[in-house]
Amino acid sequence: MTRLLVVEDDPIIAMALEDDLTSEGYQVTVVGDGLEASRHSREEAFDGILLDVMLPGKDGFDVCRELRRAGVRTPVIMLTARSQEAEKVLGFDVGADDYVTKPYSARELRARIKAVLRRVSDAPPESYAFGEVEVAFDRREVRRAGRVVPLTPLEFKLLAVLVRHRGRALGRQQLIDEAWGRDTFVTDRVVDNQVANLRKKIEPNPAQPRYVLNLRGFGYRFDG
Repeated sequence: MTRLLVVEDDPIIAMALEDDLTSEGYQVTVVGDGLEASRHSREEAFDGILLDVMLPGKDGFDVCRELRRAGVRTPVIMLTARSQEAEKVLGFDVGADDYVTKPYSARELRARIKAVLRRVSDAPPESYAFGEVEVAFDRREVRRAGRVVPLTPLEFKLLAVLVRHRGRALGRQQLIDEAWGRDTFVTDRVVDNQVANLRKKIEPNPAQPRYVLNLRGFGYRFDG
């Protein structure tokens, strides 16, 4: 049975989530503050985490950031009443897999959970190598010529998407959907800037990329 951790301090919302997700066949554990969320996420094995942003003790951004730094790879869907783009970007920067703005329908949330869990099941192998680069997806670590290359959470997620679809043409919208999350507004220029940043860290010559190739007017293809 798929196990979900629901982190929500509003008891009415928490109960509604627990009832709905349990009826869908999930095994649900509910906690009401950030400190408990961190402890449960580290000590127990969950398949997914629904994480409210505004929490007592420690907010959702801090919880997600700490989990990723500790190597916890459980998919995280952040739940918040904040709809500003900057808040969504921060959520992805700290390692969230998706971001759902309140109010949301139970049907939408169920679809988001299934999509995130499906992406995880289609995740790249634990390790992958190309050229001088070695990627340890299980440790979220990239090495180039034996030296650790610091990637941001978003850069790492973008690399994972490219590797998973290696050899295939990927439009910018598909990259946005899989790296930033569906229904996230990101311009093509932002995508191109992130790809340029990634190239600087993994390409022998970023000005003449060998692995992340540009497809003019469409997107990119990873040939690694």
